[in-house]
Amino acid sequence: MSVGTDPGSEHPATEPKAETLLTRAEASIYLEGKGIRMKPTTLARAYSTGSGGPPCRHIRNKPFYPVDLLETWAQAQITAPAASSSERQRLRREARRREAAS
Repeated sequence: MSVGTDPGSEHPATEPKAETLLTRAEASIYLEGKGIRMKPTTLARAYSTGSGGPPCRHIRNKPFYPVDLLETWAQAQITAPAASSSERQRLRREARRREAAS
């Protein structure tokens, strides 16, 4: 008998936790709930061109989006409230400086 096939030998505490994976269509709906509207085709284009879309994993040739990575990416897309475009630019510069310093 190989290791791990005996039900009594499995240790649930050491088992890796399965992450929740979403298809592109499901990821699109999830992001819309966060206020970010991206169609599945836009997600596909962002991945293929490397233009800053959310990260995904592939199982065989099919892309899946881990919910925890989608959440992190969505939070990074939402900016602080700003009263003008110049204030928004200033806030972006300050955020970049903080990132570079850390």
